[in-house]
Amino acid sequence: MTLSVSLTHRLGQFDLDVSFEAPAGLTVLFGQSGSGKTTVINAVAGLLKAQAGRIALDDWVLEDSAQRLWLPPHRRKLGYIFQESRLFPHFTVRQNLRYASWFARRDGPGESLSRVVEMLGIGHLLDRRPALLSGGEKQRVAIGRALLAAPRLILADEPLAALDEARKAEIMPYFERLRDEVAVPILYVSHSPAEVVRLATTVVALQNGRVARVGSPAEVFGDPTIAPAGVRGIGAVLEARVVARHADGLSELAAGAARLFLAGVDLAPGKPLRVRIAAHDVMLSLQRPEGVSALNILSGHVEAVRLGDGPAAIISVQTSAGRLLSHVTQRSVAALGLKPGVACHAIIKTLAIASRGGNGTATTQFQAMT
Repeated sequence: MTLSVSLTHRLGQFDLDVSFEAPAGLTVLFGQSGSGKTTVINAVAGLLKAQAGRIALDDWVLEDSAQRLWLPPHRRKLGYIFQESRLFPHFTVRQNLRYASWFARRDGPGESLSRVVEMLGIGHLLDRRPALLSGGEKQRVAIGRALLAAPRLILADEPLAALDEARKAEIMPYFERLRDEVAVPILYVSHSPAEVVRLATTVVALQNGRVARVGSPAEVFGDPTIAPAGVRGIGAVLEARVVARHADGLSELAAGAARLFLAGVDLAPGKPLRVRIAAHDVMLSLQRPEGVSALNILSGHVEAVRLGDGPAAIISVQTSAGRLLSHVTQRSVAALGLKPGVACHAIIKTLAIASRGGNGTATTQFQAMT
């Protein structure tokens, strides 16, 4: 099932003009504050009526201004997960979930209560009221409630933003299971690169009310022309897998034809994962460094040089592991003679990994092995 969105809307001084398709899986609307993410998801939900546009799930049209068609929110068959859980405080967890099941009976069969309870690990919470739940537990119940309403589409508006890092790590595996095990597309709003890298199958990068790029996390974060998260957020995403766990505590990863070494990767050999390498954590050298302790050094060549308005530049480097980005000064660009085609070596200082399986560990930052 594919969600097709085409919207134009003016709100004060802000102009929204977007068009994209979200295929099956988990599609993230990604961008900085004010880029239009929440406006888009509220329009899809029917909480905002765009001035013009069309929204459809395959051949089921939610709105079409050309045909003067607009379905109100309660007829769109959506599950909405907000930043706050918005559970009924006077209901138990079981009653909150059964309330959602009432909508499923009206609209057709949905997920069974027992399967959702098992998937989210909330069986021991069923008789509690929301006041006795942690933030992470409340969000798990909110996910279950959205799923039990038999939705044709699940919307999630920055559902982890109100949680601390420990609770985010607790919740992300459940969104992975939702993505991998439920045949319902998910439209997910986030400005966190770590969430996007771990959860997204498709990324729609928004800038100033426009679609800057649509693609996989690797395609979007590896594009130096759009800077989807600002200078500090620019970075490459590599698809990798664990090939060995060595006796000295290091894990060896295969990324393309290259090898990377990290400590603390609690995944068995053969497991896939994504490696995110921020541009400011990549140094460049014209010669392969000798007599240094860094283990993660990749050979490649410069693909493109993007000069910023200030003293900085973003260098795109093609390596045997895939495309990397490096944030350097324009003075360094001139001193090293960096231009397309120049051979160089990328020295990686820090990496972040995100498992891709439903039961993987949280996105974790690692210092490069030295």
